[in-house]
Amino acid sequence: MTKTTCCCHGCLSCFFDYETPRTIVIQSKGVGLLFRFINFLIIAYVFGYVCYLQKGYQDTDSIISSVTTKVKGYSFTNSSNLGPHIWDVADFVIPPQGENSFFVLTNAIITPRQTQSSCPELPTTSTICIADCDCTEGFSDPRGNGIQTGLCVNYSDTIKTCEVQSWCPLELDVNIPEQALLGAAENFTVLIKNSVTYPKFNFHGRNIMSDIVNTSYLKRCEFNRQTDPHCPIFHLKTMVSEAEEEFQTMAVKGGVLGILIDWTCDLDWWGKPCRPQYTFRRLDDKNPTNNVAPGYNFRFAKYFYNSDGKETRTLIKAYGIRFDVIVFGNAGKFSIVPTIVNLGAALSFLSLTGAVCDWVLVTCTRRRHYYLKHKTTVLDDSDDTTESLSMGTTYGTH
Repeated sequence: MTKTTCCCHGCLSCFFDYETPRTIVIQSKGVGLLFRFINFLIIAYVFGYVCYLQKGYQDTDSIISSVTTKVKGYSFTNSSNLGPHIWDVADFVIPPQGENSFFVLTNAIITPRQTQSSCPELPTTSTICIADCDCTEGFSDPRGNGIQTGLCVNYSDTIKTCEVQSWCPLELDVNIPEQALLGAAENFTVLIKNSVTYPKFNFHGRNIMSDIVNTSYLKRCEFNRQTDPHCPIFHLKTMVSEAEEEFQTMAVKGGVLGILIDWTCDLDWWGKPCRPQYTFRRLDDKNPTNNVAPGYNFRFAKYFYNSDGKETRTLIKAYGIRFDVIVFGNAGKFSIVPTIVNLGAALSFLSLTGAVCDWVLVTCTRRRHYYLKHKTTVLDDSDDTTESLSMGTTYGTH
């Protein structure tokens, strides 16, 4: 038999061979305990954290949501500017419909019967004057209230200011009412209708649940975390109190309150029914050490025409609470693909156990040199050359 034939025969034999790693059993209580302890930690991580807490056996989907709101209530005021006045939903909910939010008027500075005319500008360092030459006709200050006419007129018995063309009389917004004009808004109620969808699982849900809520129930229910946590009708005071705020204090300068609806759901048959969870939180900054421009306010006007056909308006600087409805959550349902992927990825950590124990054996133990001798085999190049020559002689003999 030639050398070539032997090599080919050897390759065919190697193709049908199976090799297995050599196992060395080391009877060491310390290393054995370490090995079992690491295995226990990995298995606890896999089934406790990955499977139970993180639900690694589930596929997940993100929420799609829509929200509508309807506020109810009315209030009576008697101020020097407006006199006796009834405020209803059309007055204190601005605008009537918003995207996932609504604003409730709680306080206001009202300037009635404004007309397009000329009047003295409010006194500031740039508007106080002595003579007409101190005023510039046509000048417009972006922080002012109108366009200067070029005249210096009396603002009071002691102060003169530049006259402006504007809506007169000008608004005086320095002194905010210390008591909220519409403090009774704490008794207003809001109905929140929220519909959600998890398209991947073909799941549709509403916070007005057919198995709990019906028409007669809506007429008498009121949200209470302990006694009625599924009612979609909320008192404004209850929501502000849940956010650890005082309604009458917040109503003076306004603010922003978040209504958080959590739709985190387990859609497996063994999971709990998918129900929304409500929480409330103040979202605007109320840091007492940095109280520049606190609260929430804006201006709007109501326009009229008097008997002479002249346009007039009532200007309202509105302070109030803006309620932002924030819907979030995700849903999970059993799926074999994430189960295999997550379990396989987590169980792959078991291969680290042997590496850690080997490192401890050859590094930290008293007999580390003995263990290292039996675990590793060192081959010298010269031995390999001698063996090759020997094999060549053998092939030649055959």
